[in-house]
Amino acid sequence: MNTAANDIRPFRIQIDDAAVDDLRHRLRHTRWPSTSVVEGWERGVPQDYLQGLAAYWSDAFDWRARERRLNRLDQFVTDVDGQAVHFVHVRSSQADAVPLLMIHGWPSTPFEFDDVVGSLTDPARDEVDGVPVAFHVVAPSLPGYGFSTPLAGAGWGNLFRVAQAFAEIMERLGYERYLVHGTDAGAGVAGLLGMVAPERVIGVHLTGTAPAMPFGPPIDAASLTGADRRRAERFNEAQEDAYGYLHLQSTRPQTLAYALADSPVAQLAWIAEKFHEWTDPEHELPDEAVDRDALLTAVSIAWFTGAGGSSAHATYEGMQVYRQMAAAQDGADAAHETPSGPPTGVAVFAADNTVRSILDPAGAMVHWREYDRGGHFPGMETPELLVADLDAFARLVVAGGE
Repeated sequence: MNTAANDIRPFRIQIDDAAVDDLRHRLRHTRWPSTSVVEGWERGVPQDYLQGLAAYWSDAFDWRARERRLNRLDQFVTDVDGQAVHFVHVRSSQADAVPLLMIHGWPSTPFEFDDVVGSLTDPARDEVDGVPVAFHVVAPSLPGYGFSTPLAGAGWGNLFRVAQAFAEIMERLGYERYLVHGTDAGAGVAGLLGMVAPERVIGVHLTGTAPAMPFGPPIDAASLTGADRRRAERFNEAQEDAYGYLHLQSTRPQTLAYALADSPVAQLAWIAEKFHEWTDPEHELPDEAVDRDALLTAVSIAWFTGAGGSSAHATYEGMQVYRQMAAAQDGADAAHETPSGPPTGVAVFAADNTVRSILDPAGAMVHWREYDRGGHFPGMETPELLVADLDAFARLVVAGGE
């Protein structure tokens, strides 16, 4: 096998039968806790709901069918700075399609974008104002997530390092200029790519952004109005009640890793709770907001790759950098201005806590749209809205850059 530094190798998902059988055995022999003394989600995932979801995962969920579905997407692995990085790369047959780097967040994988890749690469899509709206899609797995495991060592939670690695991958693929989309932690990487490769990044499109430091002071919601005030209040409530998972991952990832590596039900609960809290609030249950098999595909990939612990370690390292940056900003004598860089656009979905007056106080964003449905996983919840928003942003910045 060629192990040259810039070698790009084809990749197919092939989970051993023994691993699939072991998953089912563990699910069927789960040691359940005593029934919760309360109903509902306020103390975590309800046991009756989780038992039903686990039973479906063990007895009805068809991993092989999902594996075949995912393998219809062209996938590759390349080594960057000693780390194996997996990525989806689907080229449009439209020769002048725009390269688009799509970066997922936690607790996800690039397959979060499975339902949008076909539309984004569709060569039948028309040009609008001379701008092709088809894309060549590149969607990497963050180091420590999915098939970008195991971690080669410490330091891959530093989003600046990840941005450098992804810029390197785009260069290896021969893409001189490209758009970037990022959500959640991927939004952080996307923003940094505008600094790492400003001459290559045409524009940065974001979803799932945070309005403030998760463990910092609450937002002064009373000073805001309208949608910004409602989202600020929701963010403040999350600081009080919903960041236990983040505190644990950013302080004791190794302790958590033992549970996630040994118990598929622990991994299921860890992820299903976030889908419940972060998806469109119109849906009561996480597998009403997204397809149940798609949800279990995400959990299965985390289980089979052991990414629960490694992604927690990435969170730990990322939060250390985040705290250092926040401290540096607090200690600055002069008010800082939004740094110049590629044009940026934001899509805000119904469950998002993005506050425009905080994220974009100077009104520098060239594109801003808010939606009354969807949530933290728009590629899974409202794929048509995400595609339309990416189209609108691309037409704006590509046309402006020509």
